[in-house]
This record gives sequence, C-alpha cells and structure tokens, in this order.
Amino acid sequence: MRILICGGTGFLGRHIVNALMQQGHDPVVRSRHSDPALDFVRLSTAQDWLPHLQGVDAVINAVGALRNRPDTDLQTLHMTAPAALFDACAQAGIRRVVQVSALGVDKGDTLYASTKRAADDYLLALGQAGELNPAIVRPSIIFGSGGASSKLFVLLANLPILPLPQIMRNSQIQPVAVRDVAEVIAKLATSDTPCGVIEIGGTQPLSIERFIATLRAQMKYRSATVRILPTRLSTASAKLGDKISWMPWCSEAMALLENDNVTDPATLRNLLGHEPLDIYQMIDTLPKGGRLG
Repeated sequence: MRILICGGTGFLGRHIVNALMQQGHDPVVRSRHSDPALDFVRLSTAQDWLPHLQGVDAVINAVGALRNRPDTDLQTLHMTAPAALFDACAQAGIRRVVQVSALGVDKGDTLYASTKRAADDYLLALGQAGELNPAIVRPSIIFGSGGASSKLFVLLANLPILPLPQIMRNSQIQPVAVRDVAEVIAKLATSDTPCGVIEIGGTQPLSIERFIATLRAQMKYRSATVRILPTRLSTASAKLGDKISWMPWCSEAMALLENDNVTDPATLRNLLGHEPLDIYQMIDTLPKGGRLG
C-alpha cells in the first residue's frame, strides 16, 4: 500500500516510516523537513490537500506539538489543518485515516488536549457518517531515541540528586516504546478493521519518579537522592520551560499530569501480537545505553 505520513520526519513519524517499510509498504513522507516539503499549517481546506492525496491508499497524521510556537498555533496544527485533510480524504475516496492523538486528551482542558480532542471528534463524526474508516491512536508517554521527553527523562536519570515537582511523584504514566507504537500504527493503517479510539500504554503504570528510578537501575546507577520541590518552585520550573521552545517540561505538561495517563496494557499486546518492550529494557534502545557524555 502507498501511505501518506504527515509528520513523517518527526520523532514518532520516522519510526512509523521504518515500520511500514519493514511490513513491505510504500510510505510517502511529508513534513516541513521532507523533500518536497509540506507546510501542514498552510493547508486549511480540502482543496489544498487533494493534490497531495493522488495515488494514496491510506493516510497517517502524526503531526503534533505540545504548545504554541511563534510560527505555529495549536488550533491550526491540531484541528484546522487535520480537519481539512480528513475532508479531503473523504472526497478522494481514501477510507483509512489514522490519527495520532494522546492518552488523556478526553479529560484535560489544556490547549493541547482540547485541540487534539477536537480533531479526534471531527474524525469520529466522519466515521459515524460512513465517509471514513478512522483509527484514533492515543498512546501514553512514548519513549525512544530522538524523543524530547525521553531526553529529559534520561538527563534526570543521570543526576545523583534529583529535584522533582510533587506531581511527578503523584501522577501515573504508562511509558511505551516508540517502536511498539509505530508498529501498531503501521498495522492499523494497512487494515480495514473498524477501530475508533484505541488507547495504548506500556506494560505497567508507574509514577515519573519511579520511571526515572528504573532508568537509573538499567544504567547500573545507585538510587538517586530525590528532593521534592515545593509548589512555588515546581510552578516556576514549568514557567521557565515555557520560555525554552524545545523543553518538554512546561506549564502545559504540568497541567496534563493532573490526570493519570494510564490504560489497559493488554490492548498493546493484542495489537502487536507479541509482548511489548518492558520498561526495564528501554535504555537498551538508546545510543550508549542512555549515558551522557
């Protein structure tokens, strides 16, 4: 199959491309950094998208950002452009559309959650109208080489004294390996089985504090000395992250952690058809075993 991947040069997108190729399919990669380049936010109508859908059998939307940037607002990136893409797919007769969303967007009121949820709902409505056959994938925290949050987790895991916001001790996540998420998405894109919303999480839920501890253990380090930051400093650290465009820790991320990010681990296992990567094996997927320097 010939499959268009929007965001195919990004962290998850690159792994999806590899998974599709391994399964014998023909990925068509489009992003601002592809050749030819595709500026996602400028394609705001179905007519804008139709020329990019010629000869395409299915579409994967893996475009996303955690917060607004000077050249990109989340409303356009997560809702306006994807809605136009979904409409174009319906007009072009492309039934299978896979939308990469995130676990927990149905609960939060952050800009990230609300804009992702709006696109999910729009796609579901097209599915309910019989115009498309959508699969909306909502993964928990994705871990792997090249991921911004993964880099932050590894950086923290290398610290012998670990300052953490209280929410990183209280909130539960369910880290899932990027290669497992990519494999699932590739399989869904090449299937016509009705899906709707699919929640994906790794083998077990745990706090961010505990996850960082597992990473340290995999790097053969002793347990870190954890210092929980008071609320004022936790908020200040997130606001500092707001000013650093590449930093995954920011006010938006802090707000998202107010709800646990967990689901049934059996879903991932069933979709893969084999055991997913365990959290105690994740460091081995990174260059140099995750060590800095």
